[in-house]
Amino acid sequence: MQEQQKTHETETDLNEILRVRREKLADLQNAGRDPFCEVKYDRTHHAAQITSDFESFEGQTVSIAGRLMSKRGMGKVMFCDLADLSGKIQLFVKKDMLEDAYDDFKKLDIGDIIGVKGEVFKTKTEEISIKVTEYTLLSKSLVPLPEKFHGLTNTDIRYRQRYVDLIMNPEVKDTFIKRSKIIATIRNYLNSQGFLEVETPMLVSNAGGAAARPFETHFNALDEDFKLRISLELYLKRLIVGGLERVYEIGRVFRNEGLDTRHNPEFTLMELYQAYTDYHGMMDLTENLYRHIAQEVLGTTKIVYNGIEMDLGKPFERITMVDAVKKYAGVDFNEIHTLEEARAIAKEHHVEFEDRHQKGDILSLFFEQFAEEHLIQPTFVMDHPIEISPLTKKKPENPEYVERFEFFMNGWEMANAYSELNDPIDQRERFRAQEALLAQGDEEANTTDEDFMNALEIGMPPTGGIGFGIDRMCMLLTDSAAIRDVLLFPTMKTLNK
Repeated sequence: MQEQQKTHETETDLNEILRVRREKLADLQNAGRDPFCEVKYDRTHHAAQITSDFESFEGQTVSIAGRLMSKRGMGKVMFCDLADLSGKIQLFVKKDMLEDAYDDFKKLDIGDIIGVKGEVFKTKTEEISIKVTEYTLLSKSLVPLPEKFHGLTNTDIRYRQRYVDLIMNPEVKDTFIKRSKIIATIRNYLNSQGFLEVETPMLVSNAGGAAARPFETHFNALDEDFKLRISLELYLKRLIVGGLERVYEIGRVFRNEGLDTRHNPEFTLMELYQAYTDYHGMMDLTENLYRHIAQEVLGTTKIVYNGIEMDLGKPFERITMVDAVKKYAGVDFNEIHTLEEARAIAKEHHVEFEDRHQKGDILSLFFEQFAEEHLIQPTFVMDHPIEISPLTKKKPENPEYVERFEFFMNGWEMANAYSELNDPIDQRERFRAQEALLAQGDEEANTTDEDFMNALEIGMPPTGGIGFGIDRMCMLLTDSAAIRDVLLFPTMKTLNK
């Protein structure tokens, strides 16, 4: 009962605040000073420029603009905090400096967007501030921000109202600025290595290149069903066939799967393909790229995630999947020769499998269950079984395995790379095997892409390719607990209206 009464009182208080703010707006509009009619403001600097180099700005007149975050004192002198993209700065507002405009300034609400002009100085308490001589109300905030001391802590509201989250939590803004720098650094690095950035279709008739369930839609103009892409792979390989040699794309892909701390149904993937190299070349590129990004964005090759330090400056470990399972599960798949033996050892170690799973699938299940969590430092896990790698070249000396690696950090898969399969005859057989799995109920199996097969038959050079999960990379480099913390607008269940 007390809780209901408290909620009712809160709603009543909020309604009164909303009413008062709209009355203030109406008064301004009736006086011919509608803040929403302001179209620009000529500012000279951002807050951080001034606070980081006070000696250069002391005594100078500057103009800045941003959101009013606090007000203290309501007599003839006020102190306020103004926040812009770069940070906060204190405003010193005095009645005899603003004269008649002072009473109007007092009526401003927390959250209003204003432009101010004034002299840079330090207060008696050594706080860098601006003596305001002019101000302009640029936009009226009609809904109050979260209460100052408690802030915006409810994660559901933070994700749904990211705009408020960015206002109230400076570290969130820093995360997304850092994310932008990460992606820009990737582009700059790859461009410097002779790669060409391209764009390929999101709406496709055949969603291949990965093991995932696609989203499906209908295109009315053609009266045809399409899918949202789950990967960038097959179109980028077509470009390698076309002679572009080094291509990459950074873009959204869509997978009709669950939500958790590392998965969102739409996410950012970067794939690149380089002719005349193999998966060893992709390992070298990955190691150099990750090291470069950390140094450029963080200023160090040592990163800390959830209190664990990972060193990108040291050579990355390289281990085969068979050796990783032997190391962490004590099972040597080199000594397992039949499916029956694989099933028996799986039952012995309580590894669950399905009837359709082959020996290589069971090896992969062992790896996931026993090895992944131990791969904290940067590690390349190489030479996957052919059953789980339908687009990858076989190892010539051991055709049960392929030239593939997954890159792990913090126990997470961060990248997936191949020596790309360029034999069209072999590729068609792999697609047939995938379609057999689809018929058995594997909704993530690939189907034959005839246009891609035609491209392979025209001829694709030996090629190395890799896919990077950009969101997981951003999580690690910003010490963010969940993928939603590095997505500006993560997928959320629609609230009942």
